[in-house]
Amino acid sequence: MNRRRGLSVRWKFTISYAGFLLITGTLLLAVVWVFLLRHVPDSPQGLLGVAPNRYLLVRTFAPAAATALALLLAFGLLGGWILAGRMLAPLTRIADAARTVANGSLSHRVRMRGPQDEFRELADMFDLMLEQLESNAAEQQRFAANASHELRTPLAISKTLLDLARTDPTRDHGELIERLHTVNTRAIDLTEALLLLSRADRKSFTREPVDLSLIAEEATETLLPLAEKRRITLDVTGGKAQTLGSAALILRMVTNLVQNAIVHNLPSGGTVTVHVESRHDASVLRVENTGHRVVPAELLPTLTEPFQRGTERTRTDEHVGVGLGLAIVHSVVRAHDGGIELAPRPTGGLLVTIRLPCTPQASPPSSS
Repeated sequence: MNRRRGLSVRWKFTISYAGFLLITGTLLLAVVWVFLLRHVPDSPQGLLGVAPNRYLLVRTFAPAAATALALLLAFGLLGGWILAGRMLAPLTRIADAARTVANGSLSHRVRMRGPQDEFRELADMFDLMLEQLESNAAEQQRFAANASHELRTPLAISKTLLDLARTDPTRDHGELIERLHTVNTRAIDLTEALLLLSRADRKSFTREPVDLSLIAEEATETLLPLAEKRRITLDVTGGKAQTLGSAALILRMVTNLVQNAIVHNLPSGGTVTVHVESRHDASVLRVENTGHRVVPAELLPTLTEPFQRGTERTRTDEHVGVGLGLAIVHSVVRAHDGGIELAPRPTGGLLVTIRLPCTPQASPPSSS
């Protein structure tokens, strides 16, 4: 947007400083006039009539006062320009850094030294903002590259199957159609997961009261056939726990957690426990499952990253997944201002604890 160019901040400070000195000098001269010169008589008095009078003093004092005011103005302009330059130097460094960043260099930092003051605080906040922007940009680039790679695989498989059907008319078309259906279903699931992840990251949803216990029951009922097929025991415990958010997103979060706990469980005879409770500061959801082996501690921070599937490859073909299960969980929790904690079980498996802000309880009605 084009704007009319005005005085720079440095010039404004300079003029303000010089004007302050000029007004101060004028006030001092006015004090001299009010409290000294006005009491000097106009007519000569004293010995031989040579005592000073007001007329002579004014004629002598006025040129000197004018010269002093001119010197104060010049000193104010020069000193104000120098002082303003020194005071605004940190702001100039921040502006130069902003211009560098605007040209695409997110790695640039101000790194201002010196005592903690307003400019140092601004520079530190600017550096922190750049670190977050650089981290987000790198994460988005990595996510886009991973998503492109993940989408390329089913598309490439579909192209191969179609080429095979075209070049080999004698091949069983029913088998090709079934494989195409499986591949396309995986591509659709991946696309829907990406859209859900983007929706959670943007926080573009309406917040309403949600009961975590009802959400947990709905999710476990939906996944009960899968658990029974794999001979996994599903246990839901706890009580009512209210939070504020999107029921659809929270349902997807709990469903992803429970499904992840089922498919990364023992081949048979494993257990998945879903526990919901309300505390004074948060509504808590815990999902715990048995597993083949202890999850390495260094692997835990990567499990909530997109397209990270861990080390256990126990999923069946119909539940291969797209590598976004825990990433969506983490994104939904973050969008609801909550926290997530992953801890390995000593005997194998994983314990996932989610804390969401609880809704304020309505006070009970008073009895008359």
